[in-house]
Amino acid sequence: MLTLGIDLFHAARAVVVDGSGRIVSRGAGRDARVAARAAAAKSRVSAVGIGVSDGAPATPALDEFAPRVHVFPAGASAMAAEVWLGAARGAQTAVSLWIGERVFAGILVEGRTWTGAHGRAGAAAWLALNPVERQDYRKLGSLAAEVGVKGIARRLSWRIQAGDHSAVLERAGDLDAITSTHVFDGARAGDGVAISVVRDTAKYIGMAVANLASTLDPEVVVIGGPVADASDLLLEPVRQECSRRLPGGAMDTLRVEFSSLGEDGVALGAARLAMTAT
Repeated sequence: MLTLGIDLFHAARAVVVDGSGRIVSRGAGRDARVAARAAAAKSRVSAVGIGVSDGAPATPALDEFAPRVHVFPAGASAMAAEVWLGAARGAQTAVSLWIGERVFAGILVEGRTWTGAHGRAGAAAWLALNPVERQDYRKLGSLAAEVGVKGIARRLSWRIQAGDHSAVLERAGDLDAITSTHVFDGARAGDGVAISVVRDTAKYIGMAVANLASTLDPEVVVIGGPVADASDLLLEPVRQECSRRLPGGAMDTLRVEFSSLGEDGVALGAARLAMTAT
């Protein structure tokens, strides 16, 4: 049985997977319909799962797949992928914290996805970790403004505008072209400003993980999304910051991991949820 999973945000990502989680094909496009057709061009799929988050475009009508289309929160989808194929396998209580252009969380409690009384329990973008009042905090949420991929690039850009010298600017070409990848590559190359920005990023992520851990007491918190590509820079600082923010001994029973599923995580999880719904 093959299932199609779609991550619906800006340009959509889609995967076709078999029952073991093996990716048979991938597709991408400007919307879910294009991505779905690209991924499923040579496959007969039995169901479709679409992972959506607040602010995503309206869910399209995939007429050729109806009525086998199921829509799930992006956080629940990311969490399902980690439980199925990733770092949360075997866990009954876990958190998947996704950090990319979007920041959100999926929460698993006693083996079941939990979204709260009004479906907002995974709104990790709005975790308040800094008492400063900033316009981007009100627009994006405090955590997302600091650790989302655009926020990471923006913080380095601000440092340069304030007078700090960074070789990242030379590599990027101009301030508007700086990305989080430039920042992480700069830190790996020993650029002092980039290292400082990465250190602050790890601090904010560690604080967020500590807040989630102290509230939910999970077995594992998995950090996924594009930021997971920088696990070599972030994993240990995040764990250290988390440890500083939790009671003594708490880290003995808490695993903090970075996802290995890459940017396919939401699409994989949506496919898994559609598979089990079917």
